[in-house]
Amino acid sequence: MNCRGLIYFVLLVCTLVACPVGAEDSEVSRETLTSLKRLSVFVEEIQPNIKRYAEKAGIEREAIKKETERRLAAAGIVMVESEEWRRTPGNPFLYVSINTHETEKYWFAYDVKVELRQVVCLEANPLVRTMATTWSMNMTGIANIGNLHIIRGDAMVLVERFVAAHRSVNKGK
Repeated sequence: MNCRGLIYFVLLVCTLVACPVGAEDSEVSRETLTSLKRLSVFVEEIQPNIKRYAEKAGIEREAIKKETERRLAAAGIVMVESEEWRRTPGNPFLYVSINTHETEKYWFAYDVKVELRQVVCLEANPLVRTMATTWSMNMTGIANIGNLHIIRGDAMVLVERFVAAHRSVNKGK
């Protein structure tokens, strides 16, 4: 098999299987979701290198934000914005990012990341408060121009993983 054939084989395998990497969905990270009832959602802007194709596949910042908010609300999490968010203890928000890189014409490597970020206090110096990621998961893969919809699907899989993590520590609360 020549080098080009090997590259196509690897791309084919990667399009069939998107594998989670770098996840932080542990017992400890789930505990940071306890009593979390209100949050905001922030979705990064889709990168210019894929934007014109992504829109046709339903990968748009506002569409992803609305679908994420819908799924969170269905799980009993109240969405808050601006001033109400600033008054929410910990200022929690769910951060969604889709990072892409065109590897070959019409082939895109991608990394979808969903993180819960909130204000935390340092144990060594409790006067210091900073925004930190307390729960996260990401998924990577490769998609071609004809199946970019899998990127949006992977983003929603991660949102559902957050919902499951939230439910696991907030049963009956």
